[in-house]
Amino acid sequence: MNLSEVAQLVGRPRGENCGACHFYGGGGDGVKHGDLDSSLLKADKRLDVHMAAKGGKFNCTACHTTINHDIAGRYYATPAPVRRQLALPDDYGNRMACESCHSATPHKKNKKLNDHTDKVACQTCHIPRYARGGVYTKMWWDWSTAGRFDAEGNVVVEKDGAGNVTYHSKKGDMRWAKDVVPTYVWYNGNMKYVDLLDVIDDQQPVRLNQPQGSYDDPGARIFPFKFYRGKQVYDPVNKTLAIPKLFGKKGSGAYWADYDWEQSVKAGMAEAQAAFSGQIGFVETEMFWPITHMVAPKEESLPCADCHRREGRLASLGGFYLPGRDKSTVLDLLGVVLVLLSLAGVIAHGTMRILRRRREEQ
Repeated sequence: MNLSEVAQLVGRPRGENCGACHFYGGGGDGVKHGDLDSSLLKADKRLDVHMAAKGGKFNCTACHTTINHDIAGRYYATPAPVRRQLALPDDYGNRMACESCHSATPHKKNKKLNDHTDKVACQTCHIPRYARGGVYTKMWWDWSTAGRFDAEGNVVVEKDGAGNVTYHSKKGDMRWAKDVVPTYVWYNGNMKYVDLLDVIDDQQPVRLNQPQGSYDDPGARIFPFKFYRGKQVYDPVNKTLAIPKLFGKKGSGAYWADYDWEQSVKAGMAEAQAAFSGQIGFVETEMFWPITHMVAPKEESLPCADCHRREGRLASLGGFYLPGRDKSTVLDLLGVVLVLLSLAGVIAHGTMRILRRRREEQ
């Protein structure tokens, strides 16, 4: 390796540099996040107004600013959406919120929309769907079905019409989707995670991470997520999740060598120095992945009716009253009464004017 040549090529990272990991996390293009895949490298304005060549022409570092090799992120160390204020021209490495560039009052023509920004994240309206670039994202992964081979003992690989692997002997069953409507929850930027030693309730799906926040939380807003589901191995006696050993030579306990879940988990938990009962099972799990890339042009942002109606996108998000979606007998009755009173007032006023005019004419 010519280190002198390497040193002369040092420069600011491009999308290809960041995407080498972040586009392909989880084992393939678009698998993990849903809003990050290789389509962003050649994005048009409809896919992402920021990264498009005829749009903002942004690299990742436009928002993920850096100081002393500390790249601004928004998931673990720093709560998101961080500060809701302008951060231009320089904010010393932290430009992670939409408001950093657009402010908390970005709507100049329809200023009523600015009344939403205290409770609705910008991404909620401006990213109507994710996985929009033609790359599918994984929505379901069932490890419990792994280990099936054909009659000759060969690995089985099955694909759908789009070329996505729907079954693999090493990984089990998988389901994929594109152009997906996000799941919406209240989010104040903090996540609660299930740790290896946490006792789980295996009678229902286990949420591996849970966005924190509620309507009453002043720091929380309605935020879009990819809702990712699957089944994974766990310890049914200790009621804890399990760490399987996947890679390794035959006889090492590695699942992808020996295809024995008990031995795989035994080896993995021993390496983690965690208790293992010796028994395994499979439990359904759920995860939330924040959606914040693939920002559509403003002309394609969500119209009001997508949320403000009975069966809209926010139909299942409770804890608050949403006009157009929710029904209150008292409020509805009060509204009818006010309308009738107004109508009666208009009729009475009109009648009086007509009668007065007739008297004046006489």
